[in-house]
Amino acid sequence: MSEKQAADHVEVEGEEHDANYQPPPQKTIEEIMAADAEDESLRKYKEALLGEAQSEKIIFDDSDPRKVIVKKLALLVADRDPMELDLSGDISKLKKNVFVIKEGIQYKIRIDFIVQREIVHGLKYVQKTYRMGVPAIHVDKMTQMVGSYPPKKEIQSYTTPFEEAPSGMMARGTYSVTSLFTDDDKNEHLKWEWSFEIKKDWQ
Repeated sequence: MSEKQAADHVEVEGEEHDANYQPPPQKTIEEIMAADAEDESLRKYKEALLGEAQSEKIIFDDSDPRKVIVKKLALLVADRDPMELDLSGDISKLKKNVFVIKEGIQYKIRIDFIVQREIVHGLKYVQKTYRMGVPAIHVDKMTQMVGSYPPKKEIQSYTTPFEEAPSGMMARGTYSVTSLFTDDDKNEHLKWEWSFEIKKDWQ
């Protein structure tokens, strides 16, 4: 069996889905390994994909029943240190820490997360941005298909493509962002709010 055929049977880490994508039925790691067990090439492919998860239950935090634990959001700009939000604590306080962003810059967003217990299909990052004011104005929505990930003992991450910050006098001001990490099964792994301010310069 070719790798292409194998990919039709097993979710590939980080795969992207098009608009016609239909989510696969939820399966445990045991069910995935048992399927087509007589096919040697497919078995080896699945072993390589799943790594340690196919021989042991990967549990990063035994006290946390979630399959996906979102740890951090980082705003990445060339030649600057990452601006980070710790998502492992009290997320209700995040809006008080306002990022300052220079107008017109190119940036990416990186999400650090843990997958434990079972494979997660079709992770998705959804971000809605509002211009602060009375009333608040919805200005942008971004949806990024993150992909499907097996459990691992280390933190995994996803980085969005480049986005461009608004520019010009009318764009300057404070924005509120609602972020959601979800999946094909509409599980809400984490939803949080944060803020940034567009300025003419970094200061």
